[in-house]
Amino acid sequence: MEEKTKILLDILDKKTDGISYNIYQDITHCTLDIICETAMGVNVNAMSNPDNEFIQAVYTMSDIIPWKMSRPYIPEFIFNILPQGYKSRHALKVLHGFSENIISSRKKILQNKSSRSEKESSDADELFGIKKRLSLLDMLLEASEDGKILSDADIREEVDTFVFEGHDTTTSSISWTLLLLGNNPEIQEKLYQEIKEVLQDKSIPSFNNLPELKYLECVIKESLRMFPSVPFIIRTIEQEIQIDQYKIPAGTDILLHIYALHNSPEYYPNPDVFDPDRFLPENCVGRHPYSYIPFSAGPRNCIGQKFAMYEEKTILASIIKRYKVTAMEKIKDIKVIPDIVLRPINGVLVTLQRRE
Repeated sequence: MEEKTKILLDILDKKTDGISYNIYQDITHCTLDIICETAMGVNVNAMSNPDNEFIQAVYTMSDIIPWKMSRPYIPEFIFNILPQGYKSRHALKVLHGFSENIISSRKKILQNKSSRSEKESSDADELFGIKKRLSLLDMLLEASEDGKILSDADIREEVDTFVFEGHDTTTSSISWTLLLLGNNPEIQEKLYQEIKEVLQDKSIPSFNNLPELKYLECVIKESLRMFPSVPFIIRTIEQEIQIDQYKIPAGTDILLHIYALHNSPEYYPNPDVFDPDRFLPENCVGRHPYSYIPFSAGPRNCIGQKFAMYEEKTILASIIKRYKVTAMEKIKDIKVIPDIVLRPINGVLVTLQRRE
């Protein structure tokens, strides 16, 4: 996260000319680089080469999935002959081929490493500078016992899920937070003072700094309240339940509208006001535990929520430490689109001004 954030700052340094631009895409490339190296152990260089085939395939599927979900009445055989069907097949071929090649190569690396003695492996790693941090893929491969627990297809599905859900959601959250801070300069200044005090002369927080950024966590939580990355989730009821006068039978699929819940005045007075103080410990006392569920809740909650918070804190602290962010659009004028994630339809238009 620190490595990729440094590259992002180098890119943003070139955008401090006072001209407004859409920061959403640069954030997307950064989060994609972070999740690909974390999940698969490979660098796709999205920030330096956003036009490569893998990146374009990710974008294509991110557009087609919500298009298809919003048209459940289209039979599969009809979808397959539509332009979207052709694009989907081509993108999936690229994505699956990429993942399968990575799985194959990582398997060979792990097998070669296990065939050497522990001392030989350690000496070689030190000599050639290849002591590699384990990615999610490496851990899944090591735990799979030659396909007895997870097949290569199972592992590919897990990694693909992490890549897709691990970059779009954090991009959405970071971008909405920047937009809200850009519209609330007094809150941005208060946050800047905390970041400056915690980081001192560092430009990017270390892992040990993250727990100290308490107000930043309140800022992120309030942003996720107003604009949850995933605006709704669907669950299947396992047993009959009674809600008011309605009896819901087991096996029913229900939609939980997180966006509506988070913006309900019943739980959050003046819900349209951006107020990070809502999430100070003393202000959370007595609040219904399920009135705030940006990562869902229960046994099917988001497995990557801590990862997301670490990543968002790292990127946001680094940006606010270095730049004063000014939003070019008012929140009330923003039109949102609920694709796979909730995002502003025109992106996030800001200007950046170097603080130092």
